Amino acid sequence: MKSQVRTLALSTGISVPCFVQGRTEETHDDGGAPLLLLHAWCESWRSFERLIASLPDFVLVGPDLRGQGGADKPLGGYSLAQVARDAVAVLDALGVGRAHVLGSSSGGYVAQQLAVMYPERVSSLVLVGAPLSLHSKPAFADEVEALVDPVPETWVRESLSWYRLLHTVPAAYIEDRVQDGMAMPAAVWKSTLRGFCEAVPPTETGHISARTLILWGAHDHLVPRHHQETLAARIPGSLLRIYEETGHLVLWECPERVAEDVRGFLGSVQSD
Repeated sequence: MKSQVRTLALSTGISVPCFVQGRTEETHDDGGAPLLLLHAWCESWRSFERLIASLPDFVLVGPDLRGQGGADKPLGGYSLAQVARDAVAVLDALGVGRAHVLGSSSGGYVAQQLAVMYPERVSSLVLVGAPLSLHSKPAFADEVEALVDPVPETWVRESLSWYRLLHTVPAAYIEDRVQDGMAMPAAVWKSTLRGFCEAVPPTETGHISARTLILWGAHDHLVPRHHQETLAARIPGSLLRIYEETGHLVLWECPERVAEDVRGFLGSVQSD
């Protein structure tokens, strides 16, 4: 399918670059709904490039989220609810009524919020290493709060060590994630993390009715297994699939396997 990166002016007042594969205007029902890709904190749509390569026949939509990648970086608007509103505004800008939604790590937190706030816009969910709750601040939160501009490149590189990798990840891919981090000013590093940590967990504020696939790495030291089991229990009919010998960054470590599971899951959703 043909792909392009478009600049979208959103109704929420910001502009964002958005990767688009296929013709979104031709999708009118769940069977042809596009897959909306929501990236993790301090990344960009490009973190999905290896997944995209394994889904060449899918209609895909991958925006940079507020403050990250090439998106506008306003001073405010970083609450979890606002970022979910931005995601809906992306769909609106592309004329998409409903979408399947895949969120990686904190992008999966946004996906949950989206499904709670706008259930009519979500055909299904794929949550990849997604948290149940971020009320307990991560150990690195104090480091983030101490950041000042310009954010040191050495610090960004060292921050990647927060995430244990059990599979080989291409050096060029990791370098791209360093560049994603460098694209964010200190204030955005802080505001985005605060927005996630201050939010009431989505599954405590509402109900998720969308068919859901949960993918989790068995060696995830940030998102514990019991949280994933609780998340699965709160989403009726959801499927929890565990990746052995994999850490928190399932998307980084196993993009081909994620693509295979997404293909099978969406095939089952569309056949129902």
